[in-house]
Amino acid sequence: MDFIPYNSRLGYHKSPFGAVREGEKVTFRIVLPRSICCIGASLVINPDEGKPDVYPMTWERMEGRDEEWWSVSFTPEKQGLYWYHFAIAQKSGGNLITRYDGSTGRISPDGKSFQLTVYSKDFTTPDWIKGSVIYQIFPDRFRNSGEKKCEIPADRVMRSDWGGDPMWQPDGDGKITKYDFFGGDLKGIEQKLDYLESLGVGCVYLNPIFEAQSNHRYDTANYEKIDPVLGTEKDFKNLCREAEKRNIKIVLDGVFSHTGSDSIYFNKEKRYGESGAYNSKESPYADWYKFEEFPDKYACWWGVDILPEIDEENDSYIEYIAGENGILRKWLRAGASGWRLDVADELPDKFLDALRSAVKDEKQDAYILGEVWEDASNKISYSQRRRYLQGAQLDSVMNYPFADVLIGFAISGIAEGFNNRVSEICENYPKPAVDCLMNHIGTHDTCRVLNRLATLGHYESSHLERYKGGLDGNQREWGKTLLKLISSMQFTLPGVPCIYYGDEAGADGGEDPFNRGCYPWGEEDEELIEHYRFLGRIRKEHSVFKDGEFVPVSDALGCVAYERRNGSEAIMTVANRNNHSIVYVLPEEGYVSLTGETVKGRELYLEKETAAILVRKYG
Repeated sequence: MDFIPYNSRLGYHKSPFGAVREGEKVTFRIVLPRSICCIGASLVINPDEGKPDVYPMTWERMEGRDEEWWSVSFTPEKQGLYWYHFAIAQKSGGNLITRYDGSTGRISPDGKSFQLTVYSKDFTTPDWIKGSVIYQIFPDRFRNSGEKKCEIPADRVMRSDWGGDPMWQPDGDGKITKYDFFGGDLKGIEQKLDYLESLGVGCVYLNPIFEAQSNHRYDTANYEKIDPVLGTEKDFKNLCREAEKRNIKIVLDGVFSHTGSDSIYFNKEKRYGESGAYNSKESPYADWYKFEEFPDKYACWWGVDILPEIDEENDSYIEYIAGENGILRKWLRAGASGWRLDVADELPDKFLDALRSAVKDEKQDAYILGEVWEDASNKISYSQRRRYLQGAQLDSVMNYPFADVLIGFAISGIAEGFNNRVSEICENYPKPAVDCLMNHIGTHDTCRVLNRLATLGHYESSHLERYKGGLDGNQREWGKTLLKLISSMQFTLPGVPCIYYGDEAGADGGEDPFNRGCYPWGEEDEELIEHYRFLGRIRKEHSVFKDGEFVPVSDALGCVAYERRNGSEAIMTVANRNNHSIVYVLPEEGYVSLTGETVKGRELYLEKETAAILVRKYG
């Protein structure tokens, strides 16, 4: 049949929209043609935990001559995921309404159930991050203050050619045993706080800053000490104080699923004397690790032997990280305003529960952000459904689904399905989590966005010859065009846009480690920087970006349009990926372009490969 009996994203079918709090009543309504002769309908709910339940629906009314409305209300008392569909009885037999094509339902004997996310009635997320801009910094490559560095281990390769190609070639065994350091430091970041403020930045997320033997520092050697190349604990405290003066907060990277083998905890290389889990079963850290055969056979992260895995359910380890005087509280007390959790989906519930309790007890408005690459509302890991966003663990996550849909739109030019993918996340995630999503389009784990766009994702590389970048003039201009297009969308979607350091300056870089090159001070693309400053100003000037609802308008024929709305205004973004200009017909009159396009009545004149941002005031 060609009618849609149920659409979970429309208010008269389901109210309220999306995820709900435990104890919050939800009203469901299906709309059926009279011709199918429905004699009864039920809502069937199957919670992740518990038994299915059937709720009879009430015949509500006739709408016109052809529609029959059936409705029912349901109040979930416990947080979790609830899967639901509708059963209808006809004179000719029974049938189901199940999910297909996004959030819409159809009458069929099979299909997927709809998802209802129910989260804690007490779940709140920090207000300061909402409506803001995040700036991600890989500390060794952002800014070298020029100040003398002390206590640098003799085996570190210190570079003096800022902007040179990073080292990466493995040794004869295929291992990378030497890391080069360009000397970016905390004082260098402090020197550029005014620059970050000019971009509208309200949060700086730092890749790991604790002592480690690599330049990326995901092989933690000592959680209690700042890496000597970066500076001291005093430098960190001062950075946090100076950032706060500009309403900028600092968020740290917490790497808690593994440590480095060359650390005070494991100490395989005996850099730290004769102690450590690798050297003694009597070590206070011995139970933290998973030895199969002591000492050389142990579990390691993704099989990388320099990254021994931690047993994150070990009580001693949890106390060390999340205890009253643990690592989390130590650095919050030093001035940090939150934690980004590396591979959050590899951290068990016991650890995440303890982490949230410690962080929120210490600083109620601290931000807890998790690295989860998929839909975090229904992810399964450790052979169980995860509850990251139900109120007792994360505040929000790195938003890879949005990054994928933005970059996919830029590269392919295919608009169809864009709004559905965005709506799916908005529907599945609790609103408090949606409002503080980290919306990135490039990170330390991905090729530089400029290069991905300029090459339309067709760069080639191998283990022995990684794509390093190196765009010619035409490629650069093409990449810039697409970057301006999707960054305008990135800054207007639900959540918080994140700039990966240097992307706003036109940094050219390929895959790891070339995506982690030095910030191009003195060689910045000023036109691109001004574009980002403009986007930052728009976010500050319009409250709708803090928590306004997402309203899809259209996505077809190479053009995407959507609105953000609150009680006083609507901001519409119209993105034209076509290689020709278009005239876009707006839903109504009254829009004013913030980006300079011509609007005549309902007609928006939009150039090729550009995005317009428009505002319409209410009242």
